[in-house]
Amino acid sequence: MSARQATERTVDTPAPLHVPVEDCPADEELAAGFVSGDEAGLTAAYDRWAPLVYTLARRSLGDAREAEDVTQTVFLAAWRGRAGFHPERGALGAWLVGITRRKIADALTARTRRAELATAVGERMSEPCADGDAQPDAVLDRVLVGRELARLPEAQRRVLVLAFYGDLTQPQIAELTGWPLGTVKSHARRGLHRLGRSLEASGALASY
Repeated sequence: MSARQATERTVDTPAPLHVPVEDCPADEELAAGFVSGDEAGLTAAYDRWAPLVYTLARRSLGDAREAEDVTQTVFLAAWRGRAGFHPERGALGAWLVGITRRKIADALTARTRRAELATAVGERMSEPCADGDAQPDAVLDRVLVGRELARLPEAQRRVLVLAFYGDLTQPQIAELTGWPLGTVKSHARRGLHRLGRSLEASGALASY
């Protein structure tokens, strides 16, 4: 099993929020195998601490998909930076929890950035643009936003188009589509998440 495959295993059962004590030979061997670059050590570490990492991320972020992403990111970062782990300074579990907290902070920062991008998208899409030559940046942004919107799943795209172009509130969108308000909110949240990530990656709206 590769390092990436090990980190992509599904976490189904959250663990209690405590760091396992590593004073038994099995844990010492596990940590030693992990640091030495033994992929079996990575798999064992993932089996033992991924539920804890996932639980911490889920409780902080409130989103299962983001928590899964953070869990994978934590173990990939730990694997790549395993030379920085020193058993004499603390337990492997505590070290992983430290990485988890940093990755959660990174995820929250990225979420804020995506929200800012989504706000900027709404503002740009509502701007009049009668003269394309006078506002080339606005024209480019509209093209980029339209392209990224077209890549979204149909339901997410419909909700965002109604919100941005139709200037409808989520309750109004629910009434228009016949979808439950919770479903509309879910589509909007997921759509904004994907749209923000795509725009951030493409460099669109860089001035915002």
